[in-house]
Amino acid sequence: MNPEIATYIGYSASLFIVLSFILKDVRKIRIVNMIGCICFVIYGIFSGMLWPVIIPNGLICFIQIYHLMDGKKS
Repeated sequence: MNPEIATYIGYSASLFIVLSFILKDVRKIRIVNMIGCICFVIYGIFSGMLWPVIIPNGLICFIQIYHLMDGKKS
């Protein structure tokens, strides 16, 4: 992948993470944060398998999915 595209994905990820701090609705926060985490995982993969970026963001993504699914049950 073009390194410039990977850089834009990284900036997009940062933007989504920052936006998640602006929101007040917990469900929206989780969704926007999860999009940012997915972008960071993609960025980490395309930037040369940056495991310190991929692992925590992948875990956070699964945590967000868990809480979003758990919220629908109640």
